[in-house]
Amino acid sequence: MTWQQLKKVLAFYGRFTLSFTQVGYLARRAFWPKFAPDFRGQHWLVTGGSGGLGRQMVLEALRGGATVLAAARSESKLAELRAEVTAAGLTGLETECCDFTSTADTERLIERLVARGQRFDALMNNVGVLNDDLIVTSEGREASFVSNLLSHYQLTEALIAKQLLGKGSVVVNVTSGGGYNVPLMTGTMNVTDPKRYNGTVAYGFHKRAQMVLNQYWRTTYGAIGIDFFVMHPGWADTAGVQRSLPRFRKILKSILRDAESGADTAIWLVAKRPSQPEEELVWFDRAVRTAHVYPHTRTTRETPQSLVAWLEAELGRGPR
Repeated sequence: MTWQQLKKVLAFYGRFTLSFTQVGYLARRAFWPKFAPDFRGQHWLVTGGSGGLGRQMVLEALRGGATVLAAARSESKLAELRAEVTAAGLTGLETECCDFTSTADTERLIERLVARGQRFDALMNNVGVLNDDLIVTSEGREASFVSNLLSHYQLTEALIAKQLLGKGSVVVNVTSGGGYNVPLMTGTMNVTDPKRYNGTVAYGFHKRAQMVLNQYWRTTYGAIGIDFFVMHPGWADTAGVQRSLPRFRKILKSILRDAESGADTAIWLVAKRPSQPEEELVWFDRAVRTAHVYPHTRTTRETPQSLVAWLEAELGRGPR
């Protein structure tokens, strides 16, 4: 690591460590009114719902009275979730097994959802992964790109097209602070060359694209009554962090957020549906934040429209 790179790392952690950890959450929560969401009569779909923040979203929605479909790759983890829900005396959980690193498997999930015919009041685009090592799927794509971005786009667009999301629905996209460091660059998001691949960098580009995609959806579908939010959960101590960022976790473990703190803003957004400024933004700890912490992330030749065109091409579809 060069001196310039080290300075950037130190500046980033110096600026955000207190805010993004449990310290910042507890400091802000002290000023919030008590909050008891009522989700009775609602149907939710939570991707990556078997663990981490997704699991917490599932539990909070069930406690609020919602019926929740949790979709995740591991059937054994979904079974553990079902057992946990039963032991807690909660009802309303449904599960679907889906590998979101596969567009084919995501398409099969979409087909099953269409066959069910159940409209969703809330879609939580939560599934994601940060891989240390390059994993190329059987479809020839970098695995985290599909999980973190392409499957989100594929699922959301299909549910809207099939009218399983519509007027009164809300979509929450879970991003990360890693997206603050980079601009939108489609050429960096599906890297399958081992010599060029860096999992942390790739993750950041995916998360920036989520912010941009959320803005596109707001502009495109807001008129039909669907609310779109993108939220940053802070730095939470999830299994994904334990697996992918062991050094980071070792240093900050004592102050990382728990899953409840990380999922809080997502739950609050579904319950409150707050109004939003028109510009690109991120929700963090129940408040609007800028999507561009650093000026250089605004400098790009890409647009929300070019991102969508690129994602459509990745799915083998023509221009919209």
